[in-house]
Amino acid sequence: MAFFLWSVIGRGGWSKKRKTIYFGTDGIRRVANTGLTPELAYKVAKAGAYVLAKHASNTPTILIGRDTRLSGNLIESAMIAGFLSYGANVKVLGVIPTPAVAYLTKKLGADAGVVISASHNSFEFNGIKFFSNKGMKIPDSIEEEIEEIMDSDKLNDLNASDDKIGISENKEEMISDYEEFIVQIFEKSINDKLPSGFKVVIDTANGATYKIAEKIFTRLGIEFKIINNNPNGININKDCGSTHLEMLKEYVTSNKYNLGIAYDGDGDRCLAVDENGNEINGDIMLAILSKYLKEENALKKDTVVATVMSNLGLDIYCKNNNLNLEKTNVGDRYVLEEMLNKGYTLGGEQSGHIIFLDYNPTGDGILTSLMLIRSMVKYNKKASELASIIDIYPQVLVNAKVALDKKYLYKEDSEITKMIQEVEEKLKNEGRVLIRPSGTEPLVRVMLEGKNIDKITQYANDIAQIIEKKSNLW
Repeated sequence: MAFFLWSVIGRGGWSKKRKTIYFGTDGIRRVANTGLTPELAYKVAKAGAYVLAKHASNTPTILIGRDTRLSGNLIESAMIAGFLSYGANVKVLGVIPTPAVAYLTKKLGADAGVVISASHNSFEFNGIKFFSNKGMKIPDSIEEEIEEIMDSDKLNDLNASDDKIGISENKEEMISDYEEFIVQIFEKSINDKLPSGFKVVIDTANGATYKIAEKIFTRLGIEFKIINNNPNGININKDCGSTHLEMLKEYVTSNKYNLGIAYDGDGDRCLAVDENGNEINGDIMLAILSKYLKEENALKKDTVVATVMSNLGLDIYCKNNNLNLEKTNVGDRYVLEEMLNKGYTLGGEQSGHIIFLDYNPTGDGILTSLMLIRSMVKYNKKASELASIIDIYPQVLVNAKVALDKKYLYKEDSEITKMIQEVEEKLKNEGRVLIRPSGTEPLVRVMLEGKNIDKITQYANDIAQIIEKKSNLW
């Protein structure tokens, strides 16, 4: 019963019911041109410019970048129009990873940054993510303020007049600043220090890293093969990247590579594959990198920040290695908030969002992959050997399909609550149940961990089925 209570009402267990209509846990994300229309993009841009540029003493400047999706130009054009209409000047970065936009926004002292991307989702989706002038994803309160203006008469009062209309500039070349930033971090610790014959496969998911990853790895002297780097607007994340590792695993093992690296569509996630084709997820990354940073005296307060979805294996690893583990709600923004509030430097999610606050205030796939390679160099160990420091419990995730307006009602249903309690009793102290509404989709996610994969799979399916069944009666 203890695990159940912790998972559903303890710190971060139930995701807070957001007050926003358009924004989810990672910005706005909808099917392009139907849910995420040009009209909506225009409104959110104008309202966002107003809210985020309140502090600006002069004409505000906003950076905008996108991934490789077909709808990117459509949404970008609408947002630029909204920014210009408000009176903001816009620097158009083109196709660029999310962490590069965050870095450039902070470096240039821009008033805000925007990324047009639906991250790991398929091509028909697109999304909008705002960054503050400090390169950080904006908090819920700011999103709520933006939405209040979007749907109010005030929006019509935000039109710039006469010579106050903004101008836009193509600044695609600015990605070279991000390239230089990454190279400078690693050139002394990777260049000429790799073992003979060391080679890597990089899967860019036909997304935003498809050009910049190649440039950075070349400059660092890493022998690599790049795959899924031919975007056509509709193949982003399609059977590739961090959400589909099958191709990467096969490529690594068939061609005897030392490491496989997979980014997602916008480049803020990284997962890896060891030389044997085994996945190295975000939890394993956090274990490896916390060890490395602690030994380098770069892990502040000996603390790692993760989410409630992190594996029990990470809890046990941290406990056994004198590390503190703090947990937050699901979403890298909540990980970042915890890091900022308490002065921590390493945090992340199982999905591969890893934040190194000493370098960049958002998840950064390329940075994460190079930190992993640097760890391999330092310890002179194979990826599989590094990954063996943590034991990962089997974990099952089943999605229950529930209408958007009913995602939170399951916790009030006595029959569902009783079933969850019974499962917790069966797992005792060797597993846990975590149930949370999706922040971006009409789903309730049912996650179970335990030693017996068959049992937890059955339990997860049973719980998901009853949530779906009962949701039709609410």
